[in-house]
Amino acid sequence: MSQKFQEIIDSERPVLIDFFATWCQPCKVQSSVLNTVKQNVCEGARIIKVDVDQYPALAAQYGVRGVPTLAIFKKGEMLWKESGVHDVNTLTQLLQQYA
Repeated sequence: MSQKFQEIIDSERPVLIDFFATWCQPCKVQSSVLNTVKQNVCEGARIIKVDVDQYPALAAQYGVRGVPTLAIFKKGEMLWKESGVHDVNTLTQLLQQYA
């Protein structure tokens, strides 16, 4: 996974990573928000979900201590990271800003 993950975050277009857990109620809310964000940004960015229970080493590598945690990468560099649920407009604007 980490090789594939590295290829994804090395992308020229921004990539929003949603570190989540299946048991996490706020993560379910964030997931529906991300569906709308995806429609807003279309091909301008990718949105990838990473289950912290399946990939704990990846979560640890990026300092994920709570879920949901969102991070935006571009060309392999983390540009933004924050925990908690975020709204459609904030995430859409962030991704457009980094596009």
